[in-house]
Amino acid sequence: MTEAKQSGAGVKLSDRLAALAEWVPAGARFADIGTDHALLPVFLAATGKVASAVAGDVHRGPVETARRQVSAAGLADVVSVRQGDGLTVLEPDEADTVCIAGMGGSLIVRLLDAAGSRLDGVGTLILSPHVAEDQVRRWLVQHAYVLEGERLVEEDGETYTLLKAVRKDEAEAAKRNAELYDERLLGPGCPEIPQALIYDMGPLLLRGSDEAFRRKWEAELAKREAIVGRLRLSAAEEAAAKARDWEETNRKIKEVLACWPGERRSFN
Repeated sequence: MTEAKQSGAGVKLSDRLAALAEWVPAGARFADIGTDHALLPVFLAATGKVASAVAGDVHRGPVETARRQVSAAGLADVVSVRQGDGLTVLEPDEADTVCIAGMGGSLIVRLLDAAGSRLDGVGTLILSPHVAEDQVRRWLVQHAYVLEGERLVEEDGETYTLLKAVRKDEAEAAKRNAELYDERLLGPGCPEIPQALIYDMGPLLLRGSDEAFRRKWEAELAKREAIVGRLRLSAAEEAAAKARDWEETNRKIKEVLACWPGERRSFN
């Protein structure tokens, strides 16, 4: 773990958790799904940033560790530790801010889909998928959430993607998401970006200037080109067709990186 940027009640947060904590609104009724050791809820409660917190995890071991952590911090009256799958640990309208981090995008989407009425009062989602980020962004658009923050955190040799989304009424969400995923987002003189690639790369990250973005996508491009090389070794037409598709996407990624970064643009 890298040196923590923030601490509270003896809890030190990694750079990734500290970045997630920064996005939690003051006074939130917070829920951390897949909480592991409950470091984030304990920190937020200890520093007085949240009014209440639920720390949920599906596994018994982390739940027991989280309970010990909460008890040691003297925060049992603020942080409730519960065992259960996803947002089933919540009562309807119990939380207004939900964090789900450290799992794949497809699992995050499954948990959100299964939440039902437990999401009705949730205005802010703070999410950190380690793969399949495009699936999470698509889910947000489909459910009237608008991205207000995207950030990359490099830690212990890994690059983590952090997303913050806020729920809007359907008309406003549709308008803002149409602007957010505009294929001309890089501006004059730059190529249009297929929407599928915007969902992969991140509409706010594409508008930003964080060099971690370039490093991430140069590494991703190298992996993709290696895959194309392996596909080209196959005599099957299906492999050849897939190689052509990947080569076209790789070409688009190179065009984006050649034009990026542009000036930072705000969608507030």
